[in-house]
Amino acid sequence: MDQIINKCSSFLREKLDFIPQTAIVLGSGLGAFADCLEDRTQIDYSMIEGWPVSTAPGHAGKLIAGRIGGKTILVMQGRVHYYEGYSMQDIIFPVRVLGKLGIADLVLTNASGGINYCYDPGDLVLVDDHINLMGCNPLRGENDDESGPRFPDMTYAYSGDLKRRMEKAALKESIHLQRGVYVAFPGPSYETPAEIRMARTMGADLVGMSTVPEVIAANHMGINVCAVSCVANYAAGMTSDRLTEEEVLAEMNKASSRLVRLIKAFMLG
Repeated sequence: MDQIINKCSSFLREKLDFIPQTAIVLGSGLGAFADCLEDRTQIDYSMIEGWPVSTAPGHAGKLIAGRIGGKTILVMQGRVHYYEGYSMQDIIFPVRVLGKLGIADLVLTNASGGINYCYDPGDLVLVDDHINLMGCNPLRGENDDESGPRFPDMTYAYSGDLKRRMEKAALKESIHLQRGVYVAFPGPSYETPAEIRMARTMGADLVGMSTVPEVIAANHMGINVCAVSCVANYAAGMTSDRLTEEEVLAEMNKASSRLVRLIKAFMLG
């Protein structure tokens, strides 16, 4: 795997005119941010050896480098998930490559279900912490000592400095930004009402099927992490409505303009 990661990072260095300090992962239905980049270089995931290709709806599967307000940025327009049949090593492969490229800051976005009764669909939530209920850890197995320690600390998994920058950006754009704890399930079935009640009792505010493996891998490599979740729907059992994929993507489309404004202000701040 290390050889493929090194080969992939070398390929990207040749293709990109610059290596940004910041990378952003755009989740379900949130790919619109990439459209505002200038001087763009776009590479389909399928063109990068070893890079897993997105199959989930709302994930374009493109790596885009560009500039915003004179600052350089690398954008992943879509990710892969455990429920797609990918291994944990596949899921964190892009993060490993980004780390090899020298990315210092990683901003993750996702669509989620709101567990907290104070959240409404369309709300943006700054992730404070997470609970891993995916049943596995991406660092399981032999440790790569060059990448990070055998037992990485996760006390400050989400960078305090990046969270303050994101809150400052939200204030500047007059965007109401909630804060909360994200719990990850493996999927692809949505959670049962009983599972949501359990998660709420454990202290979770949001539920989803991504992000946590990437956060763990990034922390292992010493990359600063920030995550913003868009509440797509009320979690199971909170209303009498059934959960649907179409509902998630529709809500993401409505919220995407606010997320674009927030990330732009974050980058320019």
